[in-house]
Order: sequence, then structure tokens, then C-alpha cells
Amino acid sequence: MSTSSTPAKIKETDLYGPVKAFLEGQGYEVKGEIGAVDVLALGGEGQSGEPLIVELKTAFSLSLFHQGVARLSVSDLVYVAVPYQSGKRWRAGLKANVTLARRIGLGIMTVRLEDGLVQVHCDPVPYAPRKNAKRKTALLKEFAKRSGDPSKGGATRAGLVTAYRQDAIKIAAHLADHGASRGTDVRNATGVARATTMMRDNHYGWFEKVTTGVYDLSDTGRAAIES
Repeated sequence: MSTSSTPAKIKETDLYGPVKAFLEGQGYEVKGEIGAVDVLALGGEGQSGEPLIVELKTAFSLSLFHQGVARLSVSDLVYVAVPYQSGKRWRAGLKANVTLARRIGLGIMTVRLEDGLVQVHCDPVPYAPRKNAKRKTALLKEFAKRSGDPSKGGATRAGLVTAYRQDAIKIAAHLADHGASRGTDVRNATGVARATTMMRDNHYGWFEKVTTGVYDLSDTGRAAIES
């Protein structure tokens, strides 16, 4: 009778041999468990004198990154190493973790345990983010246009009161008081420069076209401002 065997649980020590061989191939002298450090390597092709540290874990975790950051007080050359896995979900997680590692100045290695292949996905270099001018402008524009502070930080998207919604409320209130109106009259009365465009686009379903350039509240809009 044959018995099926359960795959052996991966241990951190399973990563040590491949990582040691990889670093030795680059000219480092490597030793394990030096003080609190899993892997300490000295020398290397550049012979910079800066110790290279690798922290080994069986999977990515917040504690692994905490550990790596703590090692940055000892050396600028700190890597974290985990076993390589297959699958779309794991690769997406790897990509996100590489982004995180770059932001905090850590390197990432993976070890393919079936053949010992070590891959370096990013090196530990100081993070210098490129600013997204378009996003920054959009944030500042929304801040300036928002009247007061109607949304609590941490609210879901459904609960947000944006500058756009505030303008829509002004338009709806005017139509509720004055009935069907021309876009130019609504703009002049409310101060919402894009009043005609907003009524035409009807993002919330609050408005309905009566004739060219003239709009009124829909039943949805009337219910929204009365609620």
C-alpha cells in the first residue's frame, strides 16, 4: 500500500544555502546568525567595506519589513529574502512589496527552492520619489473649491461631499426655489460657473432638460434636496 507524503514545511534555513552561494559568487565572505542578523556578508566585488545584511523569512510580512528597517541602523545594504512562489496573486504581491521596499530603502531577493535560483528584484538605494504634478494640482484644486469641511477623513467614497456635489446642491436648491431656469441665470444666481454643463451632464440624475439651455429638477433631484 502506498502512502502520500506531505510536502515539508519551508524553513528560513532552507534559504540560507542559496543566498550564501549567490553572495559568495559576487566575492563576499558570508556567515550566518551573526548577532541578531540572519546573514552577514563582507567584501564583495566592490570591496566597499559596508556590510551586506540579508533577513530571511518564509513569506512577506509586515514584521519582515520592520526587521529590515531596524537593520538599516547598521548598514545601508539590507535585503529581505523570501521563497519564490508561482501564481498571479503572488506575483502581484511581489510587485507591491518591491514598491514598498524601494520606498523604505530595502532590497528584495527571492529564492527558488527547487533549484536554488536567487533573484534580486530591487537593490537598497535611497528612495527619491518622482512627484506627480497632475495629481498634486488636482488635490489642491479640490481643496480650494471645497466649501467648508463637509467630509470626515476616512469616509467611504459614497459618503464624500465633494466640491462638485456642493455645486450640484446649489444648482438644485435654486431650481427648487425658482423652477425651470436658463443655465446662464442659474450660473449668475449661484456663482457656479459650470452650471449649464453640470445640468446637461446630469451626473446625479437630479436635472432634466426642458428646452434648449433650460433645465428643471427631476423627481430624483427634488427627493435628494428634501432628504
